[in-house]
Amino acid sequence: MTIAAYKLQFRSELAERYSIAEIDSILSYLVEKTTGLNRWEQRTHEESLSKESQIYLDTAINHLRTGMPYQQIMGETSFYGLHFFVSQHVLIPRPETEELVELAIQTIKQSGLENAKISILDIGTGSGIIPIVLKKHFPNALVCAVDFSEDALVVAKKNASFNQVDILFEHADYLKQNLSSQYDIIISNPPYIGQNEKSEIEASVQNFEPNLALFSPSDDPLIFYRKIAMDCAHFLHANGLVFLEINQKLGKETLQLFENVLSESYLIKDLSGNDRFVYGRK
Repeated sequence: MTIAAYKLQFRSELAERYSIAEIDSILSYLVEKTTGLNRWEQRTHEESLSKESQIYLDTAINHLRTGMPYQQIMGETSFYGLHFFVSQHVLIPRPETEELVELAIQTIKQSGLENAKISILDIGTGSGIIPIVLKKHFPNALVCAVDFSEDALVVAKKNASFNQVDILFEHADYLKQNLSSQYDIIISNPPYIGQNEKSEIEASVQNFEPNLALFSPSDDPLIFYRKIAMDCAHFLHANGLVFLEINQKLGKETLQLFENVLSESYLIKDLSGNDRFVYGRK
């Protein structure tokens, strides 16, 4: 079967779940994964695909029908221009988290810390995308990252090795953890979806991505932010910076936790116009 024939098959079998544009984009990623042909080469490739590639794409269709993210099928994704491995143990990176990283990078640069030996703590690191990107942009920084999931840390360490950066990863329950060092930067995209919001989350997300990384572990969706605010009071250096991705429904409530801890604190909207980030300076 040719790529053109597979495009028709993908469109037919996945039309109820994805738009035509999404289907074509997903197929292009999958074909490149299995054949090495880039998007331009795929347009001019008229030969039948190998048996191995056809088996791969047939299997992919079956997985996609169930709602499995194509990134999990491929086992990889891109984020902020870098390549990352993913699995069922980590979240698929969202565009909003790229916005968080962009906010952090630009603010750190504007603060004159680009070449400084700053210390950075990432809380709830998952696949390690945040600390790895920051280490790439600030190679002199000492970057630490903590997560409760040992399976996620396996993926994070693999990503750090692939991207050739040194990150100090720690397995710990942050909510019970007593920090022992001070930091110049604290950044986090913690589990912030409330237990009462589960019905609003797509079944495919709940079925294929770790609920541990999605939902607050208690009835209090701000539990991580309360702990982070407390730690900022004691373990964030003077003039230190904080960057947080937050629940869009709890912007003002999250900001209030930091107003008495930081000298400057701001609530920022994402590109979709939702309250999505709190950041500030001590």
